[in-house]
Amino acid sequence: MPVRQAVQELVNAKLRTEDHALEDIEKAERLLEGITAPVSDEEAQQLATAFGPDSCYGLAWSLLHLIETAPGASTATYQQDAENCWVQRLNTRVQVTRDLQQRSAGPSSG
Repeated sequence: MPVRQAVQELVNAKLRTEDHALEDIEKAERLLEGITAPVSDEEAQQLATAFGPDSCYGLAWSLLHLIETAPGASTATYQQDAENCWVQRLNTRVQVTRDLQQRSAGPSSG
């Protein structure tokens, strides 16, 4: 499945810091709002590279939740920009989900 243009535009623009010009932040907001959920797994991987260093007035949370609409979001690993705190947050949420699923499945018989 090809990556939609709206996704590519947000990836190219990236979320800015809260210190950037309001116009840049508003542009990122418009781009983010223009992406309809769910996103594909490939789009989710690309979108994970669009995080900035802070919450960008809450836009980072919206981006995180959009990424989590991908079909494979509960098992994905986001390796690009792995040092970014938002990518780390995504990976932590995936790991917590895995841990909870393993606990609910109970001990495996072997």
